[in-house]
Amino acid sequence: MRLLKQLVPVAVVAFAGGAIVGAVQGSPLLTLLLGVATAVLAVLVYARVVRWSEHRAPAEVAAKGAARAIARGALIGVALFAAVIVNIAFVGGYRIDGQGSLTGAVGLFGFMAAAAVTEELLFRGILFRIVEERTGTWPALALTGLLFGLSHLFNPHADLWGAIAIAVEAGGMLAAAYAATRTLWVPIGVHFGWNFAAAGIFGTEVSGNGATQGLLHGVTSGPALLTGGEFGPEASPYAVVFGLLLMVVFMWLARRRGNVVPIRRGATATLAP
Repeated sequence: MRLLKQLVPVAVVAFAGGAIVGAVQGSPLLTLLLGVATAVLAVLVYARVVRWSEHRAPAEVAAKGAARAIARGALIGVALFAAVIVNIAFVGGYRIDGQGSLTGAVGLFGFMAAAAVTEELLFRGILFRIVEERTGTWPALALTGLLFGLSHLFNPHADLWGAIAIAVEAGGMLAAAYAATRTLWVPIGVHFGWNFAAAGIFGTEVSGNGATQGLLHGVTSGPALLTGGEFGPEASPYAVVFGLLLMVVFMWLARRRGNVVPIRRGATATLAP
């Protein structure tokens, strides 16, 4: 019941906010404002339902240090995607064909902010955290990573390989980021930085959602096996490898900090300051 008490209200905000933001995508300013508003509202609702259902302060979304943690995560996300796109470009699969659209990038900022926050609250803040309490860190990472990947099968240009790639490079990696830091701000930042770099900076498709207008007019070409094809660079083996490497780093940090919950342990993972 605790899972449903938290999942349903946050999901309502996520889907309603996503629908509203999607409806105004023709207006970059409105998309920015409503996207950020959706993200803020989702955090407030999450904090409220956690207090109500668990009778504790939601330390994982504490305001103190939030801006710094988000910025740190965003830098990691941008750097990670930049490494992927540089490797694809090195084999001739990506090129910059002029400038893109500044207003398009502004709208994408709001859209990606709403997506990153709501998805992290749902998949890492609620699903991973609660499943981890019952099963341990590794089973929770595997299960929620798989669910995160499968959820992307509903995207327009999605395929099974793209969903598998997302499950590994994003689902597992972002859960590991939460396990290492015990704050949702870092995975939110990584998620946002990755998505915004893909669409808002390099102008590529994100998770099979179609072409975007970012700061650069990016063109991908060549074998889909290397570039990710219609799903976008997230389905590239480079993305899988780099995401997997970062997941290993985060899990190493989690283990070093004592944040890994043993399998079948019933106690709640301790939140690090």
